[in-house]
Amino acid sequence: MLSASLVRERAIEMGFDLVGFAPAGPVPGAERFLAWLSAGHHGQMAYMAREPERRLDPRRVMPGARTVVIVGVSYETLAVPHEILQDPSRGRIARYAWGADYHDVITPALRAFGEWLAKESRAYVDTGPVLERAWAERCGLGFIGKNTCLIHRKRGSYLFLGAVLLNEELSIENEEIGMEQSLSQFSILNSRFQRCGRCSRCLDACPTQAFPAPGVLDARRCISYLTIELKGSIPVELRPLMGNWVFGCDICQDVCPYVRRFSRPSGSWLAKAFYPPNVERAAPKLLDLLSMDRMTFNARFKGTAIMRARRRGLLRNACVAAGNWGSDEALPALRRLLDDEEPLVREHAAWAIATISECAVHTSRAARSVSEEL
Repeated sequence: MLSASLVRERAIEMGFDLVGFAPAGPVPGAERFLAWLSAGHHGQMAYMAREPERRLDPRRVMPGARTVVIVGVSYETLAVPHEILQDPSRGRIARYAWGADYHDVITPALRAFGEWLAKESRAYVDTGPVLERAWAERCGLGFIGKNTCLIHRKRGSYLFLGAVLLNEELSIENEEIGMEQSLSQFSILNSRFQRCGRCSRCLDACPTQAFPAPGVLDARRCISYLTIELKGSIPVELRPLMGNWVFGCDICQDVCPYVRRFSRPSGSWLAKAFYPPNVERAAPKLLDLLSMDRMTFNARFKGTAIMRARRRGLLRNACVAAGNWGSDEALPALRRLLDDEEPLVREHAAWAIATISECAVHTSRAARSVSEEL
């Protein structure tokens, strides 16, 4: 018989910060997921709507699955100065992409953990039809907040989640494995968001108003979706609201009291892989991004999650950030991109140039008005 303390000890040895598990069966909150799909809130993420019944029951993913194990790895890292992140001449990258690609780091360790737990297992790190956050809540690793993130009351929400499906039941002694097991059960069986209380900071802070209701994310308005998952043109009306984000977004997590008060680097050997090598990874200069050819992009971001956006996506995003920066310094690089091989890049470069020019006109008019008053 495995003891909870032994499983926890082994998980920590393998670099995980959290571990919990539950019997395989219908996923908690299935009706909310189906309603989200029905409303079209998944946008162009067609894979989310493909065979939804598989996502609703892990036994359809792995026939004979008896147990779902969820692990968590903190990606809270060493602090990057706020003035650098807020510098409009820099493009801001979401914290989870500052270091190595989490898929490459966590997956091998998770597979090894699954093999230690049972003879037959399948491991997924944001790659399979498993609703990790719903299962993490069910396994006692935290609660789902109004921003739809899993929130651990002692670690916040900067957590990578991985799932292991096992063909065996785990006979665990009567101990808590998930650090918040009783909290999790109360959250599921009673009112949602009870641990958020009256707080709505995440909802209020979202610049694109991507939350039509607490716990409901319309991905089509989410900066993370717009800069990563959306492959085409970013809606013109949303571009001015995106600030200097060029890959992902952390706003709804940054303002969360649980993150502000409790989120700290874990120090595990897995977590250290997500530390940024330098501030340029967290907030690269926009002029550098706008000047990248394909070879430079591949060399600079190889082994990181940023590769998912590809050069065309990252330069599209950088053009939007440059337009929001509004500085003439960006114009030479943007004009060169008008001849880029990618139509998507050319379109967004033209928008940025027009936006900067319009800003210059407004500034000139304002200055003239002040001068006349004097």
